[in-house]
Amino acid sequence: MTDMRPVGYVIGLLVAILGATMMLPMITDLIEGRGEWHVFLESGVITILTGVVLSLSCSNGIGDGLTIRQTFLLTTGVWVALPFFGAIPFLLGETELRFVDAYFEAMSGLTTTGSTVISGLDNLPRGLLLWRGVLQWLGGIGIIVVAMVFLPELRVGGMQIFRSEGFETMGKILPRAQEIAGQISLIYVFLTFVCVLVYAGLGMSFFDAVVHAMTTIATGGFSNYDDSFAVFSGPTEYAASVFMILAALPFVRYVQLANGHTSSLWRDSQIRAFVATILVLVVVMSVFLITVFPHHWEQALRQSLFNVTSIISGTGYASVNYMTWGSFPVMLFFLIGLVGGCAGSTACSIKVFRYQLLFASIKTQIRRIRSPHGVFVPLYDGRPIGTDVLTSVMSFFMFFVLSMGILAWALALTGLDFITSVSGAATALANVGPGLGSEIGPAGNFAGLSDTAKWLLSIGMLVGRLELLAVYALFTVQFWRS
Repeated sequence: MTDMRPVGYVIGLLVAILGATMMLPMITDLIEGRGEWHVFLESGVITILTGVVLSLSCSNGIGDGLTIRQTFLLTTGVWVALPFFGAIPFLLGETELRFVDAYFEAMSGLTTTGSTVISGLDNLPRGLLLWRGVLQWLGGIGIIVVAMVFLPELRVGGMQIFRSEGFETMGKILPRAQEIAGQISLIYVFLTFVCVLVYAGLGMSFFDAVVHAMTTIATGGFSNYDDSFAVFSGPTEYAASVFMILAALPFVRYVQLANGHTSSLWRDSQIRAFVATILVLVVVMSVFLITVFPHHWEQALRQSLFNVTSIISGTGYASVNYMTWGSFPVMLFFLIGLVGGCAGSTACSIKVFRYQLLFASIKTQIRRIRSPHGVFVPLYDGRPIGTDVLTSVMSFFMFFVLSMGILAWALALTGLDFITSVSGAATALANVGPGLGSEIGPAGNFAGLSDTAKWLLSIGMLVGRLELLAVYALFTVQFWRS
């Protein structure tokens, strides 16, 4: 029988830490003077006490590390439990959301999806706006640690290929996670701090700069305004594009860069492919806007760069309602939302490296067909790709498509139209944020969906953020056998 105490201990610690962060929006509400500070005091006390009690009750089960089974349970359990407590301020605060809406909002925040059910953001207390930013910021750094420590160890979706990046865990998952998290956290905080300074220097208020820096570096996309990033324009859009790209690159490369390995960043084929893809898409979209619409070249370039970067990185900001651009841009944005950024970043979706491995496998197979007697081995970054990695990647693609189809079908059963169902399923599994159509598109939100649809999408966000197979494994008979 699986010992759940180490899992409960870690979850309890993280719940207590989440409760402690509620003091920041409490202080913000105190300064604003709208009398909403007690919401976060009450939420924080409930969350901290629950986390401490759970952690203390499980502390006698701490070992040197976690087993594979415990690690599967931990990675899923954390992302189920934290939104539950992260939803409390939305229940008690001025939004007075129902539980399904509050949980959806918290899940969207912690998975850095960016879908929202809240309208009237412009008039909300600053504490709630900051809390939305904090949720995404914590979720962003959390998923980096999961991607660099847990998923390679669990051999999920081809992530085991990154075990050679200098972060070999040797089965000691929990102690090694603390070391990696410490290095990555410094880089994460530094990027956030620089982003705050840049945003403030370009005209944002300090509060807006802090919240938007959090959600930019987390590639989350929660904004303080119903109009999202359309409130800002000009140089701020260029700055946001740069930071979204930086946040979508592998953070392990920043650690190596800080340790003196100056060439490691650009030598990464995943980074080169990601940046090249963005450049090509921006050129194509800019030419389209200049040709079809009366856009000035600078406006076309700026809007193309910002929105392409926002969607492909999974941030989900919108500076314009691109649904009015016609069918070509809409279909393009739908497809690039299924690409995503680099592995080991805050970005989401399928990830660039999986497409690289897929194309390498296809290329090798074509060469084998052309030269049946030849010996051809697929390569990634000049290294042979193991059969287990290719099998894992192919399984991921199959499960992603299958999951999206089932989720879209389930959403359609709730009464949603085809475009809303398909794009809703895609945006949840890929953790992108806005869907397509008038209801959940860049000019709308998810408030009008049924409770069943919101629960389905919440599950989709969880499954997508944890790379599908890490969650699906829990529902197999073999997983629970001794």
